[in-house]
Amino acid sequence: MDFVRSALLCVIAGTGVTWAASEARAQAQWAPGGAPVFQSDVERRERQLEAERAERRKTYGNTAYPKFMDGGEKPDIAPEKPPVVYLEKNESPGTIIVDTGGRKLYYVLPDRRAYAYPISVGREGFEWTGTERISRIASWPSWTPPPEMHKRQPGLPITVSGGVINPLGARALYLGNTIYRIHGTNNARSIGRASSSGCFRMMNQHVIHLTTLARVGTTVRVVANYSGVNTSAPMSSLFSGFGFGEEPSPKRSKKK
Repeated sequence: MDFVRSALLCVIAGTGVTWAASEARAQAQWAPGGAPVFQSDVERRERQLEAERAERRKTYGNTAYPKFMDGGEKPDIAPEKPPVVYLEKNESPGTIIVDTGGRKLYYVLPDRRAYAYPISVGREGFEWTGTERISRIASWPSWTPPPEMHKRQPGLPITVSGGVINPLGARALYLGNTIYRIHGTNNARSIGRASSSGCFRMMNQHVIHLTTLARVGTTVRVVANYSGVNTSAPMSSLFSGFGFGEEPSPKRSKKK
């Protein structure tokens, strides 16, 4: 009986080891060199980088800029289309949806399609959600840091004229009466990160493309997470031209 019990425990223990190894492999990604890269390591590295960025931000207040800064040159930047994605939900064309969790901005097109732009969103403590309308669109806008930002960073300039040095980039779409904007950036490395003070940054070529579509009055919906986005067309749309899934047309009775 002891032998049977011991054998059973060995089988259970072996199963646990096998399950744990399988679970670890399932959570691992593989680097180009063939070594596993675990999600926990990726998250740990991201936390470390964010801590380093937070330390650097503490030194910003010690930097004193000129009160009135020249934003530099205003080059001609060509608009660039982002990828098109497919939406499961039936959204109104012309609407802008900002997914802060996914760090994407969607401009809704007809037929449940949308342009998907990568963005930077508000860092911890500066997140927000809600619905606004675009109240103004500016080309190479000037930047006047609000009083709240001056309190955090006393050395900031009073204003910066438009140009490549200006943190608002090539275009800015102002959201209602708030201090928030959808705008370009002079820091392309911030795209895809939570690093702003509540605004939504885009690559300059992308924000220029967006301004060819959006207008004053366009609805902007900011959500924490937006689901139901696919990179490929749904199967139903592939067969729409062949009559699959369509309701038959009602037969009309002939008049006698």
